[in-house]
Amino acid sequence: MRFTLRVWRQDNQFDKGTLVMYVVDDITPDMSFLEMLDVLNERLISEGEEPIAFDHDCREGICGMCGLMINGNAHGPNKLTTTCQLHMRSFDPNVPITIEPWRARPFPVIKDLVVDRSAFDRIIESGGYISAPTGSAPDAHAVPVPKADADNAFEAAACIGCGACVAACPNGSAMLFTAAKTTHLGLLPQGQPERYSRALDMVETHDDLGFGGCTNSGECTVVCPKGIPLEAIGRLNRDALKAATRSPAKH
Repeated sequence: MRFTLRVWRQDNQFDKGTLVMYVVDDITPDMSFLEMLDVLNERLISEGEEPIAFDHDCREGICGMCGLMINGNAHGPNKLTTTCQLHMRSFDPNVPITIEPWRARPFPVIKDLVVDRSAFDRIIESGGYISAPTGSAPDAHAVPVPKADADNAFEAAACIGCGACVAACPNGSAMLFTAAKTTHLGLLPQGQPERYSRALDMVETHDDLGFGGCTNSGECTVVCPKGIPLEAIGRLNRDALKAATRSPAKH
């Protein structure tokens, strides 16, 4: 198959950037989207041109490194699918494909399609940990955990931190990411000591980094490749509110 691409090219965060058109040939339906970009880059390199910079690592939908806006959709047209798991059979060769980086103030462009997502690290640093001494691994049945809590914690822990929620949100909010990182700890016994302070500290860091406020539009859950539900944000809001009312002097 032959595809026409409109790819965002930008030297750095201070460069204006522009969409550049490319035509790529010999693409099979079973190629992944990133493999298609690899084919284009091999051609660009052979022609002495600068290859397109894009993030990738595991290419198995686990690491969260890949992240592209494809025709205006975070990770592309398929639900519950990361960019690296997206295949070219999902696209019509007669329709041009526009490829852009995540767009958010806290995600400055490093080069082309690569953005700096270290703001997520700052959110994790502010509360994504527990202080309970764990020692060696306990028996699986040593600490009883209600089935519903275990299921919800596991669901939230599936977050890979790709940033699609931020890219899709009309406000540029990272509340779904923040909620996932607080929920998977706050629902388990080991995460209880910091449960409420964790929620408030991580939300404050989220706001300080320039992410927008959540207005429950739900766009984040639609594009999340791991299906993190909007209910996670509700849990975060409840915990943060309790923390704010319990320790007004500190916060």
